[in-house]
Formats: sequence, structure tokens, C-alpha cells
Amino acid sequence: MLESPTQRRDAKPLRVGLDLVDIRRIQESVDRFGERFMRRLFSEQEVAYAMAQPSHTAQHLAARFAAKEAAIKAFALTETGTDWRDIEVRRDADGACHLALRGRAAAAAARLGVTDIALSLSHDGDYAAAVVTALCATVREQGQPQADAASA
Repeated sequence: MLESPTQRRDAKPLRVGLDLVDIRRIQESVDRFGERFMRRLFSEQEVAYAMAQPSHTAQHLAARFAAKEAAIKAFALTETGTDWRDIEVRRDADGACHLALRGRAAAAAARLGVTDIALSLSHDGDYAAAVVTALCATVREQGQPQADAASA
């Protein structure tokens, strides 16, 4: 018998999370709470990258915040109490970004059988957005029986 997605949410071979952030709200938080806000949500490397271009700090932080929210959605972390800094956006030498996971975020990805994660960030005007996609090993690949869709 093939289970419905609501019965086996974690069995999906492709998981997607999307988030859109109002850059002005991030700027307001930076203005109001300063370093305390940034250190609570972002890694030292994320803060350093954002602060390197002072005129774009809120824009860079908003994109990273959107990536964290998108990852929370993709990995079904809303109920786990994941530390925001356990989901980190890292920038490669060629300018591409990727996610680094630690703690509960890494454990959730392992539980889902995540084999590859793709991240896309964008910002324009007042908004920043991120999409996280994760390719997961199928249930069969993890050594558990899987229903044959043709027999359902």
C-alpha cells in the first residue's frame, strides 16, 4: 500500500522550502537590537560577510534569514527547536552559496536521507528570497521496503 504524503512526509525524494523576507524588517531589527540580533540568528561568518558592505548589510542578512526559513521548511524543522546558527549560508570562492548544517538541522537532514542540498538566494528592491531543495535517498535506498506505485 502506498502511503499518502501526510502519513509519510519524510519519505519524499525531493524536498523544497521557499521564503520571502522584507529587507526593511531586518533593517529595523538591526537598528533596534544591533549585534545582539545578528549574533542570535547568524554565524560569525554570516555577520562578517554582511558587514563587509555596510550599505547592503540588511539585504545580505535578509537573504540569509530567508535561506534559514526555507531550510526549516524543507527539512520539517518547525517543531524541533533548531538553533538558527545551525543553518549557515556559506559563500564559495566563485560567489555561489551553499548551506552548512549542524546540530538538530544536520540530524534532521540525516534522518531524511538528504544526499544533496541546493540553495538559491535573490534580493531586489525591498525583498530577499531563498529556495532550498534537498534530494533525499528513497526509502528503498535506505534499506526499508517501499510500495510499488504500479501495484497501488
